Amino acid sequence: MSEPDRPAQGAGVDAVLAVDSGGSGLRAVLAGRGGTGAPLASGTAVRTGPGGIDPGHMMEQLVPMVRELTARTGGTGRLGAVAIGAAGMATLGDALRAELPGALQKEFGTRRVALAADAVTAYVGALGSRPGAVVAAGTGLIALGTDLESWRRVDGWGHLLGDCGSGAWIGRAGLEAALRAFDGRRGGSTVLLERAVRMFGPASELPGKVYPRTDRPAWLASFAPEVAGAAREGGGDDVAVGILRAAAGHIAEAAAAACPATGPCDVALTGGLLQIGEPLMGPLRDALAEQVPHARQVPAAGDPLAGSVRIAVDLADDRLALPRDGRMLYVEPGQAPAA
Repeated sequence: MSEPDRPAQGAGVDAVLAVDSGGSGLRAVLAGRGGTGAPLASGTAVRTGPGGIDPGHMMEQLVPMVRELTARTGGTGRLGAVAIGAAGMATLGDALRAELPGALQKEFGTRRVALAADAVTAYVGALGSRPGAVVAAGTGLIALGTDLESWRRVDGWGHLLGDCGSGAWIGRAGLEAALRAFDGRRGGSTVLLERAVRMFGPASELPGKVYPRTDRPAWLASFAPEVAGAAREGGGDDVAVGILRAAAGHIAEAAAAACPATGPCDVALTGGLLQIGEPLMGPLRDALAEQVPHARQVPAAGDPLAGSVRIAVDLADDRLALPRDGRMLYVEPGQAPAA
């Protein structure tokens, strides 16, 4: 049985509940003495209002999901621990921290509750409870590191202020190079211009298509594979190659800033951007070797839901040793860190 799949302990307790809450909805799974079951997905994102993430709406979805999961296993519904990883927890989680532990205790009889930022569950899913850094690179980009004393968050500031090296960053840089070629300015790429026109239509209409959108980051990121394609074709478009090399440098910078300055440091990379492949990953390996020479790059062991499972199991077993700071990883008062 793999480490994140260890069963929860404790007499009379059926299982622990692990939850991953994000923009596409909730995923929930029970882990018990027989291992980790199949997850359920809600398909509905938890509402965010003036008070932040809505704990009532989360419970409305969780209660029937847990009942169904419990029915599958023949359990009683009593939970030894609950771990919830949620996007926006660090900045929008005040109501969850105030109300959710009590609601979970009332409904499922558990006093052991951990509420984590999704970056934390991504970290734990990838690396477990050891020092290092995890870079989650998709449409956006955020890095999280720990020396097991505190958390170090890097970037994740959105496509206007940061997310450097992300899919949105690469796509925007590629479209800028396309428009430079359209204008006849230096730094342009006719290859990227051709790809942009084929994908989005006339270059002169690009501003009107992107600026009014509410999903600008995803729209920009949709062009990142075209940049990678331009870097692959023929001898490789020089501008596209340079964009991906610069993106790799930004990703390595985030890893370096998040990684503990001394001692062991494993670095794991996660996220859809990695599917771009060698045009990005080749320069990234070089950039990591240069900027974080003391780190060891390792594959991510699991996803954020696996991280929630690991946190819930360790909490139930009284051996959760991860740093707690109230926002990144909140544990219901009374649950002391493991010695």
